[in-house]
Amino acid sequence: MSDIPGFTRSMIATNSTRLSVHHSGQGAPLILLHGYPQNHMSWSKIAPALAEEFHVIIPDLRGYGESDIPPNDDENRVYSKREMALDIVGLMDALDLPRAHVLGHDRGARVSYRLALDHPDRVDRLGIIEIVPTGDFWAQWGADLAMKGYHWTFLAQPSPLPERMINADGPAYMDWTLASWTHAGDLSPFTADALASYRRQAADPARVAAMCNDYRAGATFDRALDEADRAAGRKITAPLCFVWARGGFPARTGDPLGIWQNWAVTVSGQEITGCGHFAMEEVPDAVLDAILPHFRA
Repeated sequence: MSDIPGFTRSMIATNSTRLSVHHSGQGAPLILLHGYPQNHMSWSKIAPALAEEFHVIIPDLRGYGESDIPPNDDENRVYSKREMALDIVGLMDALDLPRAHVLGHDRGARVSYRLALDHPDRVDRLGIIEIVPTGDFWAQWGADLAMKGYHWTFLAQPSPLPERMINADGPAYMDWTLASWTHAGDLSPFTADALASYRRQAADPARVAAMCNDYRAGATFDRALDEADRAAGRKITAPLCFVWARGGFPARTGDPLGIWQNWAVTVSGQEITGCGHFAMEEVPDAVLDAILPHFRA
């Protein structure tokens, strides 16, 4: 697996599993959580700049990158965002961090807001890139969004159907997925090292299964948690900065900023242009411009 230049890597035991963690820099702790179908390398274009001001901590989520791959359970709890949030709490405990800023993209953003809901005393400021909450995203589905977000239902199908189909040529599936979600429609935004790490991940049947389990949890356990929190009127108390792409998934819900304003006490937001779903790799400078004022505050 590839490393981010200037960062060191270690394996850290947390919540009955081990996470592969890259870190660098000094200052207030800032945890970066990647999404599907990626790993820590999704942050490689902006992490060095962030490390000039923060202690940047980048774990691979369970099942991804070089982190452990725990077996799933019948309820999909093992790959739920509640369980992944507990991984991050354990990571913070291992690093002796009472609180931290948290910034997440895609699946990592779902872990991030679950962390802020379940453990509000551990999150200082929260950043969300390119998602709306899981329950809201499911509720917004129509024909157009279903076609664009087909992977939500495909990956969530019972094992081993999606695994067998992806494993027929995992790297090719990875390339198609990555390219199809970019603004350019190709692989040009991704560095050679990042692309190689994503392809290796997709060539590993155990990690393919973990990614499917992540989406199975999203369709069941995670969705139920969101619906229960919404019914109870629970809100995120950490100041939240939401960044979304004009050509990404949240934009197709109609009013993504309004959705987040229903979920958090304090919300700011910015739409960025010239990119698709993978904003940090497509337009890294625009992402830095959008998030740095929030975490500096």
